[in-house]
Amino acid sequence: MNTLVLIKQVPDTEAKINVVGGKISEAGIKWTISPYDEIALEEAIRIKEKSGGTVTAIAVGDDSVQNALRSAFAMGADIAIHVKVENYQMLDSFGIAKAIASAIEGADYKVILAGRQGADSDNGQVPYILGTLKGWPVVPFAKKVEVSADKATIVCEAEGGEATYEASLPVIITANAGLNEPRYPSLKGIMASKKKPIESKTADISAETKIEVLGFEPPPARPAGRIIDGADAAEKARALVKALREEIKVI
Repeated sequence: MNTLVLIKQVPDTEAKINVVGGKISEAGIKWTISPYDEIALEEAIRIKEKSGGTVTAIAVGDDSVQNALRSAFAMGADIAIHVKVENYQMLDSFGIAKAIASAIEGADYKVILAGRQGADSDNGQVPYILGTLKGWPVVPFAKKVEVSADKATIVCEAEGGEATYEASLPVIITANAGLNEPRYPSLKGIMASKKKPIESKTADISAETKIEVLGFEPPPARPAGRIIDGADAAEKARALVKALREEIKVI
């Protein structure tokens, strides 16, 4: 059972993000695999351990994304593909999906796993666009996955409960929190990952993008807080209500 995992490299959740010249400054940022993509990678490895086959991790971006691919090797991926594009920050979801579709043309993947959304932009669009481009079904927000020779059974988060789907292969599945707990790479895996070859492919997808990203800017600074004065709780409550009604005009 050959599986493909879509990997996105994102800033660590505790990283401080600065915008310089309309772009995100990468200086001092610690990069990591998007957490939901780690869950997807773990599920692919478990499928391999149960049914055999290979796990291929694929990432789109400049040379820096090779760090994420080596982390995927350390966790247990067998193959890594780097789809090299420049000016990655300014790409839209369609361009990324198009690059992936081109890179895997002719490959025989039965299950394609991805995180439900990236931890940076939170768009969650690439798996659906890839499914449309390839004509593959997409099942989102998986909490449990069972794969047989010709179909996958996926339990997903749904409004007010759970929904269970059966899909023919190949199928794209997006991983939700709770699907599994990603493993920590072993020291042996980390050392071996440094020597494994990464397959590199180039993609000129400037003509494929549908959205032009003009730039980034930080959110405006929050105004300073205000202390409501009063002799007692009742007086403070009256002053608060008055401010909400007359100054902020929300009531």
